[in-house]
Amino acid sequence: MNTTIKNKKHTHTIYDVIIAGAGPVGLFLACELALAKCSVLVLEKATEVHSPLKQLPLGIRGLSSPTIEALYRRDLLEELEIHKHLKNPHQNAVQGPRRQAGHFAGIPFHDGDIDTTQWKYRLPGSTPASLITEMQELETVFSKRAEALGVEIKRGFAVTGFHQNNERVIVQAGGQSFECKWLAGCDGSRSVVRKTGGFEFAGTEPEFTGYTAKADLLNPEVLQPGRNVTPTGVYMQSQPGYLAIQDFDGGAFHGAAKPVTREHLQEVLRRVSGTDVTISTLHIASTWTDRARQATNYRNGRVLLAGDAAHIHAPLGGQGLNLGMGDAMNLGWKLAATIHGKAPEGLLDSYVTERHPIGAQVLDWSRAQAILMKPDPNARALHAIITDLINTTDGATYFAGRVWGVSTQINLGGKHPLIGCSVPNFEFEDGIKIGQLMHNGRGILLDFSHHAALSKLAGGYHQIDYISKPAKNQLGLSAALIRPDGIVAWATDEEINISDLQKAITKWLV
Repeated sequence: MNTTIKNKKHTHTIYDVIIAGAGPVGLFLACELALAKCSVLVLEKATEVHSPLKQLPLGIRGLSSPTIEALYRRDLLEELEIHKHLKNPHQNAVQGPRRQAGHFAGIPFHDGDIDTTQWKYRLPGSTPASLITEMQELETVFSKRAEALGVEIKRGFAVTGFHQNNERVIVQAGGQSFECKWLAGCDGSRSVVRKTGGFEFAGTEPEFTGYTAKADLLNPEVLQPGRNVTPTGVYMQSQPGYLAIQDFDGGAFHGAAKPVTREHLQEVLRRVSGTDVTISTLHIASTWTDRARQATNYRNGRVLLAGDAAHIHAPLGGQGLNLGMGDAMNLGWKLAATIHGKAPEGLLDSYVTERHPIGAQVLDWSRAQAILMKPDPNARALHAIITDLINTTDGATYFAGRVWGVSTQINLGGKHPLIGCSVPNFEFEDGIKIGQLMHNGRGILLDFSHHAALSKLAGGYHQIDYISKPAKNQLGLSAALIRPDGIVAWATDEEINISDLQKAITKWLV
C-alpha cells in the first residue's frame, strides 16, 4: 500500500518499495511484492524495451527447474511461448538419447545418460527441468503481469543516487526524487544502488574476454557448428553468423572499454578458431568476462540487492538469470511480510543467509568452468578427466542436477530430507496439482493425515491455506508446511508433532 502525503506546497507518494532495474529479476520481484499488496515503483534507465541482444538467438536463455517452478506457481509459465516450438536452437542439434541436455565448460551431458530415478522427490508430471526462452519474452510477460497488479514502471529514469534514514529511502532518478520504505537494487552488474550503498563486492578477476556478436560471414562453412574448444580459446556458432567467443586475455579487451570493430572481432575469431574466416559486416557485438564477484551482504539498512547487482560471473550455462530469479522469489514474500508488520524476527535477514551461499556456489561453478576452458596443458588434463566422468550415468546425473537446479536445497535444519527443498508437485486425486494452488503467493499447510488439530492450527494464520486431501503419490509424507516461495519449511513422515509444526509456522509465517 502506498502512502500519499499532502500539504500546501506539494503532494507526493511514498511507495512501499522502489526497484531499480526493469530486467527479469526486478520485474519478477515487483510481481511478487504487488501480489502481496505492496505498492511498487520500478525505475529503469533504458527508454527502449526492445534490443537484438535480448532477442533470439543472442538473447537466448535457459531456465532451470527452480525458475520454471516459480513461474508455474505464479501462473506465468503458460505465458511463455518460445519453448513450445523451439526445443534446441543449435544447428547441429541431435535428438534422442544423445541429445545434448546441457554442458559444463563446454563438455556436453546427454539425455540418455541421466538417471532421473535418483531424484526421488521429483514426481511424474513435474514441470520441465529446463526450457528455452529469451530475455525479451521474459521482460514482456513480467511487465504485463506487474502492471496488471498495479506496479508503476517508469522508463528513462536512471537511478543516480539515494540516501536513507531509519524510516525511508529518498531515491534520485531522471532529475526527480522518489520516496519509499525500501529500495531494491536489481540494476545489473554495474549497479548504481550497490555502489552508492557502500556494499563490498568481493571476488576474483577474469581469465578471458567473451564476445557475443551477429555478423555476416563470407565463408561461414570454415567454422565448426556448436561449441568448440581450441588450442587458443573457445568459439561457438549456434547459427551461421551468430557467434560467441572466449579469448583468454585476462579480460584485457573488455576492461579497456573499447568498441568492438569488425576488424578486431575478425582478428580474434581467426586466432581462436584457427581459420581464415572473413567477416563482411558486423551488425552488433558486446563483450563480457568471467569476473566473479559477490556482495558480502545483500542488505544495508533499507536497501537490498538481487540478481546481477548482488553477484556477477561468466554467463556459462545460463546460471545468472536463474540465480537472480531465485533471489526475487526468496525476497518478495519476506519483504512484503516485513512491510505489513507480519514478519517474524529475522525473516528479512534470512534472505541473505539463504541466498548468499547459493550465490557463492554458482560463482565457484563458473570459476571451475573458466579454468577448464583455458588453452593450456593443465586445463586439458582436467578437461579429459571431467569428460570421462560426465559420460557416466552418475556423472551426467550429478551435472544435470546442478545445472538444472534439481538438487538445490537451502539449509533450514530439520530431520526430513525434503526440508529446504522445492515442494514436489503433488497431484491430488481430483487431478489438481499443488503448484496450481500457489498462484496467490500464500503458504500452505499440506495435511495427508487428516489431522483435526492441523486444521485448527492453520485457521489461526491468515497467511496459510490448509489443504487436506489425498494425493496420487504422497511420497510417504504425513504433512508438510510450504512457504510462499514453494520451499518446504517443515515435513514429516512420522506421527505429527504439533509443537514442532507450531515452531516452524511461527518461524516463517507469523
